[in-house]
Amino acid sequence: MIETKMAIPVIIAFGLSTLLGPVIIPFLRRLKVGQTEREEGVQSHLKKAGTPTMGGVIFLISITVTSLFYVKDYPKIIPVLFLTLGFGLVGFLDDYLKVVLKRSDGLMPGQKMLCQIVITGIFAFYLIRFTDVSLTMRVPFMSGQYWNIGWLAIPVLFIAVLGTVNGVNFTDGLDGLASSVTAMVATFFTVVAIGTKSGIEPITCAVLGALLGFLLYNVYPAKVFMGDTGSLALGGFVAGAAYMMQMPIFIIIVGLIYLVEVLSVMIQVTYFKATHGKRFFKMAPIHHHFELCGWSETRVVAVFSIVTAILCLIALLAL
Repeated sequence: MIETKMAIPVIIAFGLSTLLGPVIIPFLRRLKVGQTEREEGVQSHLKKAGTPTMGGVIFLISITVTSLFYVKDYPKIIPVLFLTLGFGLVGFLDDYLKVVLKRSDGLMPGQKMLCQIVITGIFAFYLIRFTDVSLTMRVPFMSGQYWNIGWLAIPVLFIAVLGTVNGVNFTDGLDGLASSVTAMVATFFTVVAIGTKSGIEPITCAVLGALLGFLLYNVYPAKVFMGDTGSLALGGFVAGAAYMMQMPIFIIIVGLIYLVEVLSVMIQVTYFKATHGKRFFKMAPIHHHFELCGWSETRVVAVFSIVTAILCLIALLAL
């Protein structure tokens, strides 16, 4: 019975996202919160300049409203919702400074990182102090086995959360890419949450429904971009859901695309500095490398989404 009832938050969140799109997108246009594209970037992206960004507010509102219906009976969604909204707020401030106030850098790197550390710290404190969720981590492919790393669990939590958040942020570079990949990840967490009765099922369902609704406006050619508002929020959701189910190691499997995107940037920067100007990839993050190799934008999104779907099936087997 609970499995069928969990279709309801998916439908509610999908409906809200679908209805909010035609309201919020014109509003963002009136605010002139248009995307700017780099002249030295992929040339086909220059036509996207002016497309409204900060569209992440569409699915953030949908997720929040839907989750509030369930928060009384499912208190474990509170830390996941906090991490999602907390990082979403940081992204919103960054976007607002960049595209509304025209401060090209947005939040300074130090300010952005400090905000992210504070939000992660509050999440960790809540997890330890107010929930019965242990920081022991479920080990993939070792049925029922958990890894206890003692006090190292805290720094690992910070690395996992911040790494995931910024990984999703780097993935958001093509129409529908971060949305599609994260919808797959949300589906995986939903299946596991329902199967294990983890107590976070409503928010994983809400994220899935909200992203499916948002994709109606975010697929190529996108009518709106999620901006840092959306990408940082989704990273917070993925990390929060994983920790509430003691599955942070599984992020490496289901979120491999996020990891590859981050690593491609790190490799590019390191190689560039070490060789005094040479590039390892044609362009980083790696989705742009594939574009410059001749792949269409839609092909990159399709392949990355399919890879994520396969990885989610592997992760299910790893349980």
